[in-house]
Amino acid sequence: MPHLLTDRIANLDWHLIQQSLDELGYAKLPALLNRSECKDIIDTYEVSDYFRNTIDMARYRFGIGEYKYYDAPLPLSLQQMREGLYPELAKTANRWLEQLGMTSSYPAALTQFLDQCHAEEQTRSTPLILKYEAGGYNCLHQDLYGHVFFPFQVVFALNQKEIDFTGGEFLLVEQRPRAQSRGHVISLEQGEGLIFPTNYRPVLGTRGYYRTTLRHGVSTITSGTRYSLGIIFHDAK
Repeated sequence: MPHLLTDRIANLDWHLIQQSLDELGYAKLPALLNRSECKDIIDTYEVSDYFRNTIDMARYRFGIGEYKYYDAPLPLSLQQMREGLYPELAKTANRWLEQLGMTSSYPAALTQFLDQCHAEEQTRSTPLILKYEAGGYNCLHQDLYGHVFFPFQVVFALNQKEIDFTGGEFLLVEQRPRAQSRGHVISLEQGEGLIFPTNYRPVLGTRGYYRTTLRHGVSTITSGTRYSLGIIFHDAK
């Protein structure tokens, strides 16, 4: 699928996606990956040569489950997603900075942004695949791996809810200053993606924009096995 995935990303309704990010803080993507492509990514899970590290979530009290970081160079489909999604998200990232009274700083191309990461000794690849069995879950958290981070990341559902697994909804919790937290429960069909903030987002108030912190996680899987793919744009130390 050398060019098909790149074309699918380019043909997304980016105006609508950016509008959703501004209004809701997140945006769902239609199925970018077909069933066969999802299976191909799941099949990489058992091939150790693809990965640089495996994390047992219970060991670090992150939840119950396992995830693996892909080593560089990434599989072609992951590289195309990372490079293809970045430019439009960089536009939104810079707009958010300006709304918060900060200087826009995200370059137009992923390679230029990764140069910024590498200058800060963040050189380890971060795209990952996650596996949860029944009883597994992921605690609310943020994926910040160093001084430099990109304000968006994307998760893709790799297998079928209600067929391969039940439960396991994506959780996004927003903590607004001097207010109670607001939670979102988001379900994804196989191949669909979700763009969401890595750390914070701007919200328009009576005195202008203010910053709200977000954390994400996964609710308990009640049966079966759930696989998902995480596309993180910054590299790690």
